[in-house]
Amino acid sequence: MNQLLYQTSWWVPVYGLAGAVLTLPWSIGLVRRTGPRPAAYINILMTVLALIHTGFVLWAVWDHPPERLLIPWLSLPGFDLWLTFVTSRTSVGAAFVITALSLLAQVFALGYLEKDWALARFYALMGFFEGAMTGIALSDSLFLSYALLEMLTLSTYLLVGFWYAQPLVVSAARDAFLTKRVGDLLLLMGVVTLSTIAGSLDFTHLDLWAATVQLSPTVAGFLGIALLAGPTGKCAQFPLNLWLDEAMEGPNPASILRNSVVVACGAYVLIRLEPILALSPLALNVLMILGGMTAIGASLVAIAQIDIKRALSHSTSAYLGLVFLAVGTQQEEIALMLLLTHGIAKALLFMSVGSVILTTSTQDLTEMGGLGSRMPATITAYMVGAAASIGLLPLGCFWAMLEWAQGVWATMPWLIGILLLVNGLTGFNLVRMFGLVFGGQPKPKTRRAPEVIWLMALPMVTLTIVTLLLPLMLYQWRGLPDWSQVNPLTIGLLLGSGLVGCGAGVFFYLNPKVEKPVSLVGKSIRETLAYDFCIDRLYKISVVLGVVQGARFTAWFDRYVVDGFVNLVGVASIFSGESLKYTISGQSRNYLLTLFVGVILALMMLGWFYWSWYF
Repeated sequence: MNQLLYQTSWWVPVYGLAGAVLTLPWSIGLVRRTGPRPAAYINILMTVLALIHTGFVLWAVWDHPPERLLIPWLSLPGFDLWLTFVTSRTSVGAAFVITALSLLAQVFALGYLEKDWALARFYALMGFFEGAMTGIALSDSLFLSYALLEMLTLSTYLLVGFWYAQPLVVSAARDAFLTKRVGDLLLLMGVVTLSTIAGSLDFTHLDLWAATVQLSPTVAGFLGIALLAGPTGKCAQFPLNLWLDEAMEGPNPASILRNSVVVACGAYVLIRLEPILALSPLALNVLMILGGMTAIGASLVAIAQIDIKRALSHSTSAYLGLVFLAVGTQQEEIALMLLLTHGIAKALLFMSVGSVILTTSTQDLTEMGGLGSRMPATITAYMVGAAASIGLLPLGCFWAMLEWAQGVWATMPWLIGILLLVNGLTGFNLVRMFGLVFGGQPKPKTRRAPEVIWLMALPMVTLTIVTLLLPLMLYQWRGLPDWSQVNPLTIGLLLGSGLVGCGAGVFFYLNPKVEKPVSLVGKSIRETLAYDFCIDRLYKISVVLGVVQGARFTAWFDRYVVDGFVNLVGVASIFSGESLKYTISGQSRNYLLTLFVGVILALMMLGWFYWSWYF
């Protein structure tokens, strides 16, 4: 039985892709009479099958060593390419989390997009999304992982541009696609180089190769930075961080997955590449610099946002920055634990935020207020998700952050300062959003806002229970630290930073008599943070300007130099041809004389060159 489950583990990604294919008749409008709902039911059914299958495989591999499954894909003389999958507790567990969150998001979407005319197309894209993510989780091949990351890039473009009739949505989808393509292109260079140097693209073989190989610092540095570029774009890290903010123009059910497991797929590939990155101290330093800058910068930017989804998306970038720091300090297990706890908490937050958006028809925090007594399930989900996102006992992210801090306490204590700052700023931001959405007096758009229907409430309540039970699950999986080895000062600092951040948020945003911080900060600082440190303007005066000017110069060179030379050759050919036709006499002796004179002149020139060269 176990062997059968091992051999069929590659079916898990196929379920989502099959759901996307089966819903094409509804997606492209061939079937209209039944409406789009059957497409949603088909995709949900395929996700349920994937979840059940993944659960059985996880049960089979829990206490067994990893096993690899090789599927031949391309065979040429001297070259064989395999699609390699691995069934381990980590890979199958990641696939299980992805399918579970995908199922909850799809049920949530039944209520959120109940009246949307393109519901079938949305579910087809969600199936495509799910298939790519579960494939990345089970993949043991960098080649296959790269192909699936490209599928995620395409899925992101299509889902962000789902409501393509809106100009802002179209530009957001385009920017998200192009930004991620920058990282993908550099990653492709690294993949090709690595396949040439290592002779294999399987992660298992690459780990063994990295343990024994000796590369020059230059080669290792460039290789590590190229491989790092792909996860940097997928995880929305500086300087490729703007796409996740703009991706919030897409439907909220897609944002649930995008901010919980989609960005985590890039980090998952980064974790698998860590042995290769460790070959270059430069690559690890770049990794930690990018992670640290994004963690602090995105936490500050999140506080200045008035769009409720964008505020949470910047928080996602900040936490992925912490994951980058964990990988940079070679704490892969802690990075995986942080991805798990943060992903579940962030999915719950986006579900509660989606409920608020649907009932109020706005994403502007300044237009909300007074929803606490009207939406009990939503406010409970938000509070649990917010508490689980920061370092507060006893919920999930506290344990991940505690392990993270314990691992760097003796070697890099300055990193704990980044962790505490991000934890405090995140607590302040989440309480700020809570006060603006659920506290205060009702606004015109919130006076009659009801609780959401059961199709949206059921996934929220389910995920709320899972979030509360996650510490017990971690205890059963032996993922919690041993209390005898925990530094009490670390616990105190972690709890203190969270309480200080939450306390400051309560003081400013749950006390109507206190002036809000927005009026206490200078306009220039507010605008700098609100516009993400003006990175888009920096792009315009650097990269975009360089590309535009280069394109203009190329167009000028092509028009006046290349075309001018070609036109000159054409005119010269016409003129010479027209001139030479009058020299045709029709007498053979004249042609022979001309040929003889030409040969004599050629021999004289060769003789002159020979004499000049040697004498």
